[in-house]
Amino acid sequence: MEVLFDKEWLDEQLDTLPLWKQKAYRSFSSIIADDENTYPCVPGRQGFLSNNLRFSFIGDPREVSSAKELANSLKEYGAISRDTGKYASLAVFVETPNDILESYGVEDYQEMFWTILNNVTLYDQKEWPEDIPTDPSDTKWEFCFDGEPYFAFCATPAHEVRRSRHFPCLLLAFQPRWVFNEINDSTVFGRKMKKLIRKRLVEYDGIPGHPDLKWYGQEDNHEWKQYFLSDDDSSPSKCPFMRMKNKFSNFSK
Repeated sequence: MEVLFDKEWLDEQLDTLPLWKQKAYRSFSSIIADDENTYPCVPGRQGFLSNNLRFSFIGDPREVSSAKELANSLKEYGAISRDTGKYASLAVFVETPNDILESYGVEDYQEMFWTILNNVTLYDQKEWPEDIPTDPSDTKWEFCFDGEPYFAFCATPAHEVRRSRHFPCLLLAFQPRWVFNEINDSTVFGRKMKKLIRKRLVEYDGIPGHPDLKWYGQEDNHEWKQYFLSDDDSSPSKCPFMRMKNKFSNFSK
C-alpha cells in the first residue's frame, strides 16, 4: 500500500481517496498555490508547484497506529527525498475528528503535536545522527528520524491570528535539513530568501513575526520553538520532546 503521494498523482487520482483526504489536499492546494494571497513560505510554494513535495495521510492522532503510520511515511520519505528536488518537503495530513475540531484550542494541539513526535520516535530504529546534538537546548539540535534531520512544522484548525499556521485539519510538515544548505545566513541567496519570507509572513498574518523565528545555529536560536508557534508571542520554557531509549516498551510492533 502506497504511503507517499506526489502532486501529479493526487491531481489525477484524488477522487479515489476517502473524502477527508480529498478535502485536506484541496485545502492545501488552494492555500499554497493562491496567486492573489501568496503563501509566505517561498520554498514550500515553489516545491508544490514544481512537484518537489510529497504527501502522506495518517489517522486519528490519538491512536497509537497513527504514530506507526507516520514512522512508515518518514522512513520511506527519507529514502527518496534527495531525488524529489531542491525544495523537498513532506506534508502529512492528519485525520482530525469532529470532537477534536470542536473542543481543541491551540494549547491542546501543541500538546498533541509533541505527543506525536514523542510517539513516532519510539519507532525509530536508527541511532541519532552523530553530527546532531541530542539536547534540544543546543542551537544545532534538530528533530531526527531514521538518521535524517528535519525541520518540523505544525498548522492547526485552532490558529486564528497567525494565518500561516492555520489549516482545516492538523497538518505536519517535515523539511530535510539538507534543503537549507543554500538557504541560510551564510549565503547571499539565503539572506535574500529570509528577508522575502519574513516580509511575506508579516503581510500574510497581518502581525509581526513570532520572536522565536531565527536561523538554525544562531546563538539564541532553538529550532524546536519554531516547530509549533503559538497564536501570540508566547513559547514553552522547556522542550517537550523526549526521545525514549526503550523504543518499543509502550507499543507493540
